[in-house]
Amino acid sequence: MIYKSRLIGAVEIGTSKVTVLVGELMRGRTLNIVGLGSCPSHGVIKGGVVDYKEASACTHSAFRAAEEGAGASVDAVYLAQTGAHLEGFYNEASVSVNAADNCVGALDIETVCRLAMAKELPEGRAVVHHIRRPFRLDGRLVSDPEHLVGQRLEVGYWTVHGSEAKIGDHIHVITGFNLRVDELILSSLASGTMVTTPEERQNGVLVLDIGCGTTDYALYHDGVAYQTGVIPVGGDHFTNDLSLGLRLTRLQAEKLKVRYGSAVLKSHDKQDKVWLNGDYSVGDRQFTRQSIEQITSVRARELFDVVRGKLGAAFVPEQTPVGVILTGGAAKMPGMDEAAGKVFGVPGRIGESASWVADELRDPGYSTPLGLLYFGLNSQTERIPSARRQDGILGSLKRILVAP
Repeated sequence: MIYKSRLIGAVEIGTSKVTVLVGELMRGRTLNIVGLGSCPSHGVIKGGVVDYKEASACTHSAFRAAEEGAGASVDAVYLAQTGAHLEGFYNEASVSVNAADNCVGALDIETVCRLAMAKELPEGRAVVHHIRRPFRLDGRLVSDPEHLVGQRLEVGYWTVHGSEAKIGDHIHVITGFNLRVDELILSSLASGTMVTTPEERQNGVLVLDIGCGTTDYALYHDGVAYQTGVIPVGGDHFTNDLSLGLRLTRLQAEKLKVRYGSAVLKSHDKQDKVWLNGDYSVGDRQFTRQSIEQITSVRARELFDVVRGKLGAAFVPEQTPVGVILTGGAAKMPGMDEAAGKVFGVPGRIGESASWVADELRDPGYSTPLGLLYFGLNSQTERIPSARRQDGILGSLKRILVAP
């Protein structure tokens, strides 16, 4: 039998760069990465588009490079979603099993799922994801209750929603050059699937994707994301702190951060000094390594404190034995895993991509676009059924997408 291949594009429009991966998706359920494009980001702040023309130009540039590498145009796009406008809530429902013999049927499952997803959103908000938690049948967890015997069936959904306008801005960037957006996928879920195994998600793990302008998080239990979120804090804030604290330009502060920044205080010698440029030219200055580390370590702890506060009672160290796994470009700062482990009280480590990922894509900054391709191959969250897609994110944004 001859299988037809399909090219899909994975797009992350980030604060620091736009990344596009092209994957060849085979009907035989295999995926080959055949194109890569990257471009410094413009017109994007904290994951949100603030200048459509600039954001479109850099995204188009990344697309051209990726399609040139693939030697063909993509058929559809999987688009990452981040930004502080994204919020989530939990809603559950229960039904009595309808059959006289108490055998759960397809109608029971459809009814309880529909009721759990039925909560109304405020005006101007649209659903991005309905993430289903495991079913409960008479109080016991079951992955698929159909044909099992019980009296009461329960299920809950973590529903992620966002600003229609801000999501629409991202979609417009893609549709502006005649491409179709197939799915919107949370950055936290995309990167989370790449740096964890199914067993780790089953046992309990927290994933933090620390980008330039935002940090996305996903807390997993029982194999699914129990809670997700985004905070508007990322690598840029470390740079800003150094710029203000040491009276430097942003470019100079970024240079010091990359060379000498640390999420934990390691230097205790005030005589241990480093040069800004190291060429002893006019304007070159010395700083104590301790002063740099003090600034970056305080910011790291604050970042992790904010995430833990957002998780609230949902995060229990004893229920998260795998620990906290970090990914994203800003996670590469030395000591980030150690600092995270101290705040959350669990082991911390930097996430690694699967063994099949090519060496040039194993950098933490590629976790999200790789995860988008993974979702294109085998989605791990429950989407709104295609028959009801008009009620989902793409349908609710129809008036925005057709606007001039």
